Amino acid sequence: MKILIVGGTGEMGQWFSTFFKERGFDVSIWGKSGKTEIAERLGVEFAHDLQAEVHKSDIVVISVPIDITEQVIAEVAPLMKTGSLLMDLTSLKTEPTRAMQKYAPDDVEILGTHPMFGPTIPSLHGQRFILTPINDRCHKWFPIIKDMLEESGAYIVIVDPGEHDRFVSVVQGLTHFAYITIGTTLHRLDFNVKESRRFMSPVYDIMLDFVGRILGQNPYLYAMIQMENPEVIKVHDAFLQECHNTSEMVKKHDSKGFITKMKDAAIHFGDTSPALRRSDKLINYKISEYDHLLASVGEECGLLHVYTGKIHVGKVWKVTPTEVLLAERTKTISLKMENIQLLSPQELKEWKMKNLIHHRRDISVIIPENADPNIILEVLGCNANIVGSEIIDTYSINGKRSVTYRISILADKDTDNAQADVERVLCGIGCKLRV
Repeated sequence: MKILIVGGTGEMGQWFSTFFKERGFDVSIWGKSGKTEIAERLGVEFAHDLQAEVHKSDIVVISVPIDITEQVIAEVAPLMKTGSLLMDLTSLKTEPTRAMQKYAPDDVEILGTHPMFGPTIPSLHGQRFILTPINDRCHKWFPIIKDMLEESGAYIVIVDPGEHDRFVSVVQGLTHFAYITIGTTLHRLDFNVKESRRFMSPVYDIMLDFVGRILGQNPYLYAMIQMENPEVIKVHDAFLQECHNTSEMVKKHDSKGFITKMKDAAIHFGDTSPALRRSDKLINYKISEYDHLLASVGEECGLLHVYTGKIHVGKVWKVTPTEVLLAERTKTISLKMENIQLLSPQELKEWKMKNLIHHRRDISVIIPENADPNIILEVLGCNANIVGSEIIDTYSINGKRSVTYRISILADKDTDNAQADVERVLCGIGCKLRV
């Protein structure tokens, strides 16, 4: 099937270009900037003639800023062919779905969607994806899109467009507003954020990370989330009023009123125990990874840089709460703690298997009379130092069967010792080495 992503040169458009391409779609993208080099890098086509590309596409995805979504829908939707699907990826749903209903021909299906994640995630696994189908406008395509997303690991939420916008006015509108305001308050106070990390508690550490995460992203996108959803203003007003009321209690030393307000909010929140357990898991994960790295000083480990995707392997020289010094072959590099993820032993081994040049040794043996050479091969594969093994020769000597096994020994292991281990195993199961 052919799919066109309008706004495909943007970050989310690029993410979905790769997503659909990996699932066998014939992907083309269009962007107002005309950056054909992005299409070349992604390995997809750039739609030089937008109108013609829309008309021949089975699916058209609108992935443009919120404030121009309706305008783009009005331009694109009337051009679509019979039986095709028009989707949007906007974080608001009421107005985009109304625009799709208004401008898309009756024989074109429509589907509002809202991926609840950003373009930095590696996959859909465990991510929420909101769908807002309109009655009688998505019979054919809705199950296809839903199944594809679920098979990719997404958790699907199906909701009415209006209800969606009411909920995201808090889920995004309030959350982003609070974090951005904390960031601007730190700026107003001329507060030394970096220096403050010397005094941080785990909760403060996590809070700073979320503030930094929001501040480090596209401010235009976040402005549109705040300004284009009419439900957000009511949320802001309630939030600011609560900030004022709580601040007045603090000024007056009204501890009774403060305690009552906090207890009432906890009752409305519901059972806080799951939130405590989930936040404990997050805190403990940060602590355990740091402790593991600290215990690895002088030992080899693998570290994935989560933004570049590069894996660094070497001996850990020094660990602090903010950085890791890693001796990587001929140089020592510094990696920021927040940018790395520790590889498990199995992940490290898999990296070595793919990236290092391994040693090969051939071992010839006379195997027991009723032994199966392939079962012996499986036994050899259980050795942690062996990354591959195969049978390269078999023949008969005086009525006995000779088998030559070729083993690949992990590049950073002692080759002679690894071969000796394999030979001990072979002899232990009744084989006789041929010299």
